[in-house]
Amino acid sequence: MEKFVIEPMKGFGEIPFGMPLDDAVKKLGSPNYYEEVSDMEETGNRSIYYEYDDIATNIYFEGITKSVAACFETENEDSVLYGTKVFELNRAEVIELMHENGFKELEEEDEDGEHRISFEDAMIDFFFDDNTLIAVSWGVLVDDQGNII
Repeated sequence: MEKFVIEPMKGFGEIPFGMPLDDAVKKLGSPNYYEEVSDMEETGNRSIYYEYDDIATNIYFEGITKSVAACFETENEDSVLYGTKVFELNRAEVIELMHENGFKELEEEDEDGEHRISFEDAMIDFFFDDNTLIAVSWGVLVDDQGNII
């Protein structure tokens, strides 16, 4: 990917949410690691997890009929959110950036030694170690056919 632009509800750079798995692989190449995480018997869900070490990004593909990009998680320090290198921001600055871009409702929680700030209306989570951003995860909901809900 030329640009690592985090776009809540839209995608990540050249990979939009809803892009079929095969098309994403054509753009990014084969992942360093992948795993199918199926829970078909209990919930009917099927997820395929692709890990790209060279861009410090993981992609989750959802959908039974068609697997499409549904969630990204990145530790890529070159990632940009709303024109700002997000990994250069502290907790207060991330909250301010999200508020400036129309996302007001947030939840905060400490778990497993990390502090998570979530904006449900943007379907995005920011993970901090102390006051240092260590990962961003964002996604959309996808139905069985691979359509964004």
